[in-house]
Amino acid sequence: MAVIAAIGGDVSALAAKHATSTIPILFINGLDPVKAGLVASLNQPGGNATGVYLFVLTVEPKKLELLCQLVPQAASVGLLVNPNSPQAEAVRKDVEAAAQTLGRQIKLAAASTEPDIDTAFAGLVERGVGAVLVSFDPIFFGQREQLVALAARHAMPAIYEWRDFALAGGPMSYGTDLADSYRLMGVYTGRILKGEKPADLPVQQPTKFEFIINLNTAKLLGLVVPPTLLAIANEVIE
Repeated sequence: MAVIAAIGGDVSALAAKHATSTIPILFINGLDPVKAGLVASLNQPGGNATGVYLFVLTVEPKKLELLCQLVPQAASVGLLVNPNSPQAEAVRKDVEAAAQTLGRQIKLAAASTEPDIDTAFAGLVERGVGAVLVSFDPIFFGQREQLVALAARHAMPAIYEWRDFALAGGPMSYGTDLADSYRLMGVYTGRILKGEKPADLPVQQPTKFEFIINLNTAKLLGLVVPPTLLAIANEVIE
């Protein structure tokens, strides 16, 4: 085996790292790879792993800001997190700090399995939230059809991390450009296959972010998307 591509998020990257110290590993990771023990530093990974760090923690407050612009009347916003994620507590703190600045209240809901998602979403609806922020997590990405369907069933405005959610019918998504991240990973794969070592390849940090609005879904929810949001969107689905 020449290279291991750990594209399943934090869990797959850590599993690959624990499995081998010799085979080159390339990851696309939302968790800080230094804190996770994947690399010694971003500039000098030092071991057999390198890849792309997605900056997900910095994205969550921005997602809340965009959601509040879409639903300015929402006094409270639900935050869906995976409690098993090492970054769940950091996400909660960052989003709550941003909510305080915006004059909003955050109501936390936890889910780590498909049934949990149904229960957590129903609980947020019962608690009267005006909108929902779905945090970054590979589990939520895998269950994006379920999450979008739940939001539609409860007529709940929501914002998600990736473009795929907006394509599936979510009203908004904001996050790093995954296609560009995979391109960066592909470039590194080629360099490693030509003889370079992961230890010498700095962890890449994406500079491209994309904000997607599904105007059809917003209209179905009875929302009027402000011109200020439309003006900054990378893509508007009509």
